Amino acid sequence: MKNNQDKEIILATEKYLKENFAGEATGHDWYHIRRVWNLSKSIADEEGDVDMFIVEMGALLHDIADHKFHGGDETVGPQRAAEYLNQYDIDEQSKQKIVQIVEEISFKGLGVATIMSTKEGEIVQDADRLDAMGAIGVARAFAYGGSKGRPIYDPLIKPVCHTSFAAYKTSTAPTLNHFYEKLLGLKDRLNTDTGRKEGERRHAFMEDFLQNFYRDWDARIQ
Repeated sequence: MKNNQDKEIILATEKYLKENFAGEATGHDWYHIRRVWNLSKSIADEEGDVDMFIVEMGALLHDIADHKFHGGDETVGPQRAAEYLNQYDIDEQSKQKIVQIVEEISFKGLGVATIMSTKEGEIVQDADRLDAMGAIGVARAFAYGGSKGRPIYDPLIKPVCHTSFAAYKTSTAPTLNHFYEKLLGLKDRLNTDTGRKEGERRHAFMEDFLQNFYRDWDARIQ
């Protein structure tokens, strides 16, 4: 159960993020943050036995400074999260757990393990990964690819299983490759029973999308 101070901090953080991420066009906007926040709360309700304040704040701040928009520097996000939290009277252990979520959450390549240190972190990571899957995930993938000037698809450029974060974050491959280099691999990297169940549905949608994509790419009439 959150106390009044926790609720005030969450509401203030919601307001801050709405103001700072409105109109962002790469798929990392306020609505993405809100979906991850709501998914995290839903998963936490199902899984139980977690600190909801840490879950909610970790979800809200998880993309406060994504490495993709800071030259690939993965230290910026945790630093910004810590700076933001320092303005509030939050116990040090809770601060550390929230910042740890921001630090550990990102996907770093299909061949790179990204293990969360806490159950709260596992929940937020599942929520973030679920929002990269399904219909929303498809839309976000192409929004991001378009923002970077990447082609939709090039059959001559094959997907790669990145085995280091350095290789993954410097990739400039067509957007469709991202399905094979990340999105289709997320189903088997979800942490919670609740996340895995929802992941099955979203994964199936992406497989169906790809089947139709290739049919349309080949200009076939059914």
